[in-house]
This record gives sequence, structure tokens and C-alpha cells, in this order.
Amino acid sequence: MLFVFHGTGGDENQFFDFGRQLLPEAGIVSPRGDVSEHGAARFFRRTREGVYDMDDLAARTSAMAKFIRAHKDKAKPSKTVALGYSNGANMIASVMLSRPELFDEAVLMHPLVPWTPEPQLGLAGKRALITAGRLDTICPPVLTQTFADYLIEQGVETDLVWHSGGHEIQQSEVAAIERFVRATVLK
Repeated sequence: MLFVFHGTGGDENQFFDFGRQLLPEAGIVSPRGDVSEHGAARFFRRTREGVYDMDDLAARTSAMAKFIRAHKDKAKPSKTVALGYSNGANMIASVMLSRPELFDEAVLMHPLVPWTPEPQLGLAGKRALITAGRLDTICPPVLTQTFADYLIEQGVETDLVWHSGGHEIQQSEVAAIERFVRATVLK
């Protein structure tokens, strides 16, 4: 089963076809963020760029975890993979930190975790791919590296792939995602 999460201003269609291309046999679930920020769909509120409304994030993470659990209980997949970009990657990260049993593997494109997460032993043995831009002003590279280091410390097999640009998705990321997902299928 593959869950795909759009970025700010995207919708449930943003990564659906990409998900189908990556895992053609998988059931795909593509939620749409229900927070509007000046008309742009998001998964949780923020007070300004890079500053999250932590109470809203906690409430929406809990609701998303219930949504994911319901889909997993119905489908009973052998493996659950999440893929998300920017705000969608942030929601995946928040779910992973609170309910690590929900995802076996995650692809986080340009995530921003601007807080210090508590240790989460339930993450041990999971796999994650983080992709990011070295010139990303929305997701500063130091915070990307800090989150990757955190995942490694929790026992997550973590790959971090950089490109020389900013917050945009580049072809090198797509290639890294394809390699990561192929390894998922082969395991």
C-alpha cells in the first residue's frame, strides 16, 4: 500500500500517477489536506513560513493516523510506504514520530521538522529516503541534515540525497525515489 501526500497548494492528484508508476500493483491512497492557507491546501496550519501551529499539527497528525490505520485495517497490506513532498512530507514525518508502526518505509521530499523530536524506538528497522536541495530556503539544509541524523540515531536505514537547487523537485530526486522503491519491492 502506498500513501502519497501533496505539497502546499497541491491536491490528491499531485503524486497519484507518480505513485502508480512507482508501484503499479499497490493500492494507492492520496489524501487531500483540509487546511486552506490563502486558498492553498495544506495538511496542518502554520503561523508563518517554517513556524508550525504545534497544537494543530498534533490534532491533525492524530486524525491522519486514524485515517491511515483505517485504510491499513481494511486492505491488510504486507508493507506500507509513504511518499510526500514539502508539507506532505512534514505530515508523514509527524505521523512517523507519533505512530511509527503505520509506515514501513517513507520517501520524504524536502521535509522540514523545525523541532527536536523525542526519541522514538519504534522507528528502528524502518527505511527512509530524504531528498533535498542544498539551496532550499524553505527547508534549510541544516534542518534536513539534523532530521536525517535523528532518523539514523533511531535505527532508521536512512538515505539522504541532495541536489544543487532549492525547493523544487529535480530529476535526480525522481531517480533516487525510483531506486529506493525498487529496493522496497525486492525486499
